[in-house]
Order: sequence, then structure tokens, then C-alpha cells
Amino acid sequence: MSLEQTYPIGTLGEKWGDIEKNIWLKKQDIKRSYEVEVLDKLTLLKDQFDITQYGALSFNPERYPLYALKSKNWRLNKPCVLITGGVHGYEKSGVQGAIRFLQSHAKQYQREFNMLVMPCLSPWGYETINRWNPYAVDPNRSFCSGGSAQEALAAMQYVASLKLHMVVHVDLHETTDTDNSEFRPAQAARDATNNENWDIPDGFYLVGDSQNPMDEFQQAIIESVQKVTHIAPADVNNKIIGEALAQPGVINYDVQNLGLCTGFSHAQYSTTTEVYPDSDKVDEENCINAQVAAITGALDFVINKASGL
Repeated sequence: MSLEQTYPIGTLGEKWGDIEKNIWLKKQDIKRSYEVEVLDKLTLLKDQFDITQYGALSFNPERYPLYALKSKNWRLNKPCVLITGGVHGYEKSGVQGAIRFLQSHAKQYQREFNMLVMPCLSPWGYETINRWNPYAVDPNRSFCSGGSAQEALAAMQYVASLKLHMVVHVDLHETTDTDNSEFRPAQAARDATNNENWDIPDGFYLVGDSQNPMDEFQQAIIESVQKVTHIAPADVNNKIIGEALAQPGVINYDVQNLGLCTGFSHAQYSTTTEVYPDSDKVDEENCINAQVAAITGALDFVINKASGL
């Protein structure tokens, strides 16, 4: 298949170099406030959770500090839960869903689990509504040895320093219409590949780990979320975003080999949520609630599994 020019930056058939990446960067601007929408909300939680700054983005360290919140009643003998949001900064409900979970539900699970929540791994991406970081790198392909996104490296180094036994990892994401209108064309231009858009699924779905699918766990999350919002149907080929359906609302990726966030924690139970905020069936609040329902569905499943229910 021949290459087609679908993006205004770069030369057809040539990968981006520093010049093209700088042109792209100069076109980005601030559209929302990390301080107001994230940091101010985290400050209000300081009496309920231990808040740790685990790094800062070198692009602008003062503007983009990185924070994690931990249970105050941390016990080494309790299983650990990791919630990550904002790996892709443009996916708003992932960030706000992690914060809403902290505000509304996290305390009730601290008896069973050590809770570790990293609500916004990519604050520059959050402010500029971008999938990439300022260097045109996708953080969610960098959770691996040799990964170049400092958003991913900082998170991995911090979690590794805690030496945790991770039982659950839920990574909160969205699939948006801009995946086809902006980010996939930009990726094709950057990498000098042909852009092939996929059908954007209308509804919520999950991405499990093909090496450790945990089908019952994924099903329990879908059952929890469908009480809040609609689940994405498969396309005419029984696929979602080009991947075969493992079960209703669930596809699987080889998350470790792809450098995806859920792969680095090696959690026994892991999943990536995908909310569709552009559906005419939802609003912003519904998307946030769907993320919270995914987390609580995951944790309730593990609690019930441990108790033999």
C-alpha cells in the first residue's frame, strides 16, 4: 500500500527528525490547567492519603511535578493495588476518574489493600490535550527497558523503589474521535508509515494482557461498568480497534512486549480501561463514573475471590 500524506508536518515517506518534532511542538498550546484540575484537588486529599512527589518533567519541572498518593495505613503484609491515570494526557476521564476514586471510594478499600494511585503521569499532555509528550514520544509505549518517555521511566522507577507485591493494576484510558482525526495521522507522518484509521468503538471496553488474560476478572469489571454506561460492541469482523474480541467488551494485547503501562507492574490482575467520551450517549460525569466503576469492579472481584465467594 502506498503512503498517503495525511498530516501537515513532514515530508512524505521520511521519518520526522528534530526539525519536524520542533515544528510539531511549537503548534501545541495550553488548553487546561494541571494545577487547577489536578494538583489543587490532590492537595485537598492530604489528610486522607500520604502524598509523595516522585519526580517532575524536565520540560518544565516547576509546572509539572509528578505525584503519587498512598494509603496512610500502609502495611507490608497487605496486597497492593496500583491505579494509574493520564498516561495519555489527552484522556481526561482517566485522570479525573483516578481522582474521583480517591475522593469517593479509596478509603473503603484500604482495609484489604495498600492503595497506590498515580493520577496524572503525563501532565504536559494533560494541559495540551496530547497523546504524546513534548518530544513526540508516546509514553504508553515506553514502559519497558530502553523506553524513552520520562513520564514512564519516572513512574517505573518510583514503583520499583517501593518493592511492592502488586496484585491489581488498573490503568485508566479513553479512545476518542481524535485518535483518527489527529493522533493516528500524526503517528503515520512521524514514522513514515501509511495511516489506516480504525472504527472508533461506541462505548466502554477493556484491554487485557494476552499473556495473562484473567477472563473472569475482566468480565467482572465489564459487569460493574455496564451498570453505569454502555459497553462497546464488536465491529462487523468481531473486533475492536482491529483486535479480535476475547469476550464481550474485552480485547487482549501483549502488554509487556508493547511497553504498555499495565505490563511494568507485573500485577496478578491487570487491565486497561477505554472510555469513549465522544459518544452521544454519555457526558463527562458519566465517563468519570465509568472509570470509578471499573476500579471498584476490579477490587470487589479480588476481594470476593480471596474470600471464596
